Amino acid sequence: GEHLRRPTGKVVGIIRRNFHKNYCGSVCTIDATTKEKKQDAANKGEEEEEEEIHPHDAIAAKHEREHPDGITSTIVFFSIDHRVPPILLRTTQRERLVGMRILVSMDSWPADSEYPLGHYVKTLGVAGTKDTETQVLLQEFRIPCEPFPAKVLACLPPADYKIELEPGRIDLRHLPILSIDPPGCKDIDDALHCIELPNGNWQAGVHIADVTSYVEAGTAIDLEAANRSTSTYLVNKRLDMLPSLLTTDLCSLKGNVDRFAFSVLWEVTPDARIVDVEFKKSIIHSIAALTYQQAQSLIDKPDKDCKDDIQAGAVKRLASLARKFRARRIEAGALTLASPEVKFVLDSESLNPTDVQAYTLYEANALVEEFMLLANVTVSKKILRHYPTLSILRRHPAPNRSMFDGLIQKAKTRGITLCIDDSKKLADSLDDAGKALSEDPYLDQLLRILSTRCMSPAQYFCSGEYQAKDWHHYGLAAPVYTHFTSPIRRYADVCVHRLLAAAIGVAPLPVFLSSKSHLHDLAANMNRRHRAAQLAGRASVQLHTLIFFAGGDEDGAEGGGAKEEDAYVLDVETSANSEPSFRVMVPRYGIEGKVRLSNISGKDECLVRDPEKHKLGYKDAKSGKMLASVTVFDKVRVKIWVRSSRDRKELVVDLLKPEILADPTAQKDVDIKDKKAGTSSSKKKKKKQKTKQ
Repeated sequence: GEHLRRPTGKVVGIIRRNFHKNYCGSVCTIDATTKEKKQDAANKGEEEEEEEIHPHDAIAAKHEREHPDGITSTIVFFSIDHRVPPILLRTTQRERLVGMRILVSMDSWPADSEYPLGHYVKTLGVAGTKDTETQVLLQEFRIPCEPFPAKVLACLPPADYKIELEPGRIDLRHLPILSIDPPGCKDIDDALHCIELPNGNWQAGVHIADVTSYVEAGTAIDLEAANRSTSTYLVNKRLDMLPSLLTTDLCSLKGNVDRFAFSVLWEVTPDARIVDVEFKKSIIHSIAALTYQQAQSLIDKPDKDCKDDIQAGAVKRLASLARKFRARRIEAGALTLASPEVKFVLDSESLNPTDVQAYTLYEANALVEEFMLLANVTVSKKILRHYPTLSILRRHPAPNRSMFDGLIQKAKTRGITLCIDDSKKLADSLDDAGKALSEDPYLDQLLRILSTRCMSPAQYFCSGEYQAKDWHHYGLAAPVYTHFTSPIRRYADVCVHRLLAAAIGVAPLPVFLSSKSHLHDLAANMNRRHRAAQLAGRASVQLHTLIFFAGGDEDGAEGGGAKEEDAYVLDVETSANSEPSFRVMVPRYGIEGKVRLSNISGKDECLVRDPEKHKLGYKDAKSGKMLASVTVFDKVRVKIWVRSSRDRKELVVDLLKPEILADPTAQKDVDIKDKKAGTSSSKKKKKKQKTKQ
């Protein structure tokens, strides 16, 4: 039809070849015996024994060859990125490269060659092992993972360095400051305090590691941090933006030691009305490094038991303020979204996953989040007043209607209406949906997860590049927002610290932060690195998920193996003649997968597709009665296991229930048996009746 027509065109010339990247993957070779069989069959004009040939084998058989020099051979390299074509390599190391993960660079693509030519760069390790595949994902997402060079390490303080009060810094070591973080956290960026003032108000403080006191603008360590832009968190390791002396020691706000900080101090009323705010370079002494669970136990502690407990008093006051700050944010239209994150329990020696658990969120998590948000918003306003065109901010554009269309239609199948006119209306409609879906609380979380995916990612930018109306952060319902609270692991925060220091007159603004073009390049790199770190983190989760469901590492000693779990339908494939399938989310493991109904043909007349209701069903051939169906958001039962193929492993999700959709033929066999059983029983009854007569 007319509506299916699209503009078309053809490539008429290549302006520039993008051969700058090294590609990760493996080589595929055909052994001599296989080659001889293929050649003999071809010479005799015979057909080979019918055997499923892997596409890689077919390509390798066609292009692999020995060269007349007797030393080199051409082999075929296949990247793990399916968008990259096979690359032909001429090498003397064929045998050494088989079964390994290697890096290859593309050199040229001659007009008479079916595939590009390239050369071997280096070997990463044996394909399929955890350490090698971790190196592969770091290479794929171009995460800087080299050791810090000597010129960077030369910028660090000497071994006998001591932290002491210095001019221009306020002494806050008398305050009951404490940090709240996940268990085992070593790079502690932030700490908090809350005390009662003589006038009846409270003083609340957010204290952030003063990284810029150790990282001077323009030095080798600063340039390295700017290039890396962010720390990258994998399941089994952390790749730091700064050397460990700063990350886990001098800058980390550990308990019972003096540390330099950049402090934001508010005077607030007990009902969370802000009276005044100050920004100070400080020296602090944290009295405790609490975990979220420990902080929660203090929040839950009865008031009568907290009179002389300094830590409990501080945490309870902070929690009281956080509840009020959060209520106002929600009222203003801030969204409460969700993600399917899980955590792995790793073996202490091998670091292989032995269990997968859902994150437990406490009120203490929300407490820290509220004060970090408050600090970021407060600092963004301060730097904007002083540097309206040079501030590093973070914006989150409002989503387009088209981005939400699919989810809006799916929600309607459950009688839910989503309104996205603004963040307040979306927040309210998500809350209403949660009440309507109260019989299954996970559906509320699932709807929020899917809503998050419909939005554009937040981005760093220079305030001078956008009009004020475009600074808005949709998710937080904040007119302006920035990142100030994590300078140990984000370079954007380092820049904001320098802007704030200049704004309060304690340090001059570095020259490069006065250049809009430089700020533009900085923001672009920060956005690129931030996205890459996110993707690498997710890839690490996927890798460890495969290891877990495969039953452990390569020797199969650890891990969970195949599992049967409940899952929820995310999307249903209802296009005509497409493979009958649907995507599911497995809450227990936070994983997503495609369920293929391999026992049902796409042309099966009993298969029912309903695009409007996002539904797949299977009906009885004679009566037309619907035997079973799945609709988006339905709960189903699945089996999760790992299929190994060559140097790849794939997570497979098979349907168990509804059983008819999983295997209609099995149900037909049951029906036939039931009919036979019914026929034989009726014959027996007739015989008994005749006997009685």
